[in-house]
Amino acid sequence: MGVKPNYQDILNKLYEIVTPFIDEDIDLELNENTELGPDLGLDSLKVMKLLLIVEDSFDVSIPLNILPDVRTIKDFAKQLEVLLQEEL
Repeated sequence: MGVKPNYQDILNKLYEIVTPFIDEDIDLELNENTELGPDLGLDSLKVMKLLLIVEDSFDVSIPLNILPDVRTIKDFAKQLEVLLQEEL
């Protein structure tokens, strides 16, 4: 994979990926503490679509057992950082 993306790279990419999933009627500026469920209004189907896009974007497989530990964008970025380090 070459150079491992750092936390900020991962975070910026997540913002880019998550933005289209935000409901039009939600006025929200994304930050690390944005909660994927309550703040973004993501239902389980949208979460699964989001996971697939993230997996493709980072070329990584995301185990479903990490999902209970992922509430915020920060949580997601930290989990991805660990997964990407393991891939090297």
